[in-house]
Amino acid sequence: MKRLKKLSATLLLLATSTLGSAQVSADERQPQLASVSAAVVDLQSGKSLVAKNENLAVPIASITKLMTAMVILDAGQPLDEAIRIDKRDRELAHNYYSRIRTGSELSRGDLLRIMLMSSENLAATTLATHYPGGFNAFVKAMNAKARALGMEHSRFVGPSGLSPDNVSTASDLTRMVRAAAGYSQIRDYSTTKVYTANFNRPRYRVGYTNTNALVRSGKWDIHLSKTGYLDEAGRCLVMVMDVDNREVAMVMLDSFGKLSPVGDASRIRKWLETGSVSQIASAAANYERRKTAELLAR
Repeated sequence: MKRLKKLSATLLLLATSTLGSAQVSADERQPQLASVSAAVVDLQSGKSLVAKNENLAVPIASITKLMTAMVILDAGQPLDEAIRIDKRDRELAHNYYSRIRTGSELSRGDLLRIMLMSSENLAATTLATHYPGGFNAFVKAMNAKARALGMEHSRFVGPSGLSPDNVSTASDLTRMVRAAAGYSQIRDYSTTKVYTANFNRPRYRVGYTNTNALVRSGKWDIHLSKTGYLDEAGRCLVMVMDVDNREVAMVMLDSFGKLSPVGDASRIRKWLETGSVSQIASAAANYERRKTAELLAR
């Protein structure tokens, strides 16, 4: 059975490799992308502009944190309330590295900001444990929110995205991104370039930078941003930005290397503005073909 699956994946890989250039030349309505899955939507009209494997359910890593932020804000808890980060929060965050000291305090609003801009995992878990009803109630609220948004192929098991069991599709995520863009705090916090968080008990300061190089550069008109990475998810990026005088949501899932999602965003922007199709690096293209074949062989 394993040999059969390997053979199927190999045949699909060869087919994808053979057909890739022919499809691009025959249909230039879509840009070439390094991401395995992608979707781009005009937020005003709802029109799909780019779609690639948009219905494949895959791990979404820290893109999860946009859902976490919406659930927190929907609860209406005070953003200026100081929250204590304890040992249990760190355990629920899989003891993932964090510069936050156990026992210290930070406001809910600041935890939201560093979670969104710098993908701070311990901040996400702490916000969830201080949700009404606790961590399990928070996860239930995440899935309820997904259902309410029509995200039929999405599932959440935690607030940070550290689990590969947090899965969605590029199509579903355009719904989530559209909804998240309706929250002024999410737009503001996710596009903060740099921020210094002032913790208490003990008092100390930690500087944070945005994980999206495009936000840090300030050259693009980006209204919302979130990056994500897990071994199982690859490099992921979602954004809301102005392109060619319209606001669009971009979702790019599972690509090779830190620069590949940024490169895809540039290719999508160029294609929307000029209709030109750009090539992708060979290493990124090989990764995309291999991962696509594996997913289709499942």
